[in-house]
Amino acid sequence: MSIAVFAIVLFAALLHATWNALVKGAGDKLMAAVLVAGGAALIAIVTLPFLPLPAAASWPYLVTSSVLQILYLTLVARAYHVADMSQTYPLMRGTAPLLVALVSGLWLHEALSLHALLGVGVICAGILSMAWVGRRGGAGLTDGGTTGTRLALLTAVVIAGYTLVDGHGVRLSGAPASYVLWGVLLNGLPLVAWALLARRRIFLQHVVRQWPRGLVGGAGTLISYGLALWAMTVAPVAVIAALRESSILFGTAIAGLVLKERVGPRRLAAACLIAVGAMVLRLA
Repeated sequence: MSIAVFAIVLFAALLHATWNALVKGAGDKLMAAVLVAGGAALIAIVTLPFLPLPAAASWPYLVTSSVLQILYLTLVARAYHVADMSQTYPLMRGTAPLLVALVSGLWLHEALSLHALLGVGVICAGILSMAWVGRRGGAGLTDGGTTGTRLALLTAVVIAGYTLVDGHGVRLSGAPASYVLWGVLLNGLPLVAWALLARRRIFLQHVVRQWPRGLVGGAGTLISYGLALWAMTVAPVAVIAALRESSILFGTAIAGLVLKERVGPRRLAAACLIAVGAMVLRLA
């Protein structure tokens, strides 16, 4: 993997962890997630008139991905409502690239090198060990921790699903930027429409008070996923999916320094393991 692609995916990982922290730090997690999706959709509306349409072959993938992304945002908001980000985030993000690596060879016919397989495995091991540390710390023994774990695993399946769908769809689109923007538009509009119909007063209050959070989070999720999808056009989907999950390094720092969650030496050791995996992928 070239140093340019490596650096771009790491930057995407930082942005991804940042918007997750914005959702976790909000009082109403679901409304915060909808606001982020709406912010990304607003950016897409302003930008799309200047870009070409994605190829027709990619539209079924766009629609499928949008359904999965809406489900993903809902699950993330619920998981963060019942459990710590430092417990659920590693579990959902660590399991997903394992599923992608298992399926991508069969569906996308991508053969990974030994270095790539090792790097994916080390990153996933580090992320999952971080989730296990959170469980040993007690979060996993409570009702909220158990529910959070189940939601995180379900979210991982959804993440793997839209990663594989988009990894193939963006290659068919012929216009990665347009594909990403149409994707966030199709994700955001239904969520905003639901919020206006089901929780109009609360949502509008949230918009008035938290609109900067929505725009910053929307830009973060848009740029983060856009860069990752672009990288999937020049490198194997499973490799990029795993490297992007190094966002847990940034997520751990944000959880400890900003959200004031407990981050002990075991989580730091797991973070170092993730960093080792990232360097192995750099050499793949």
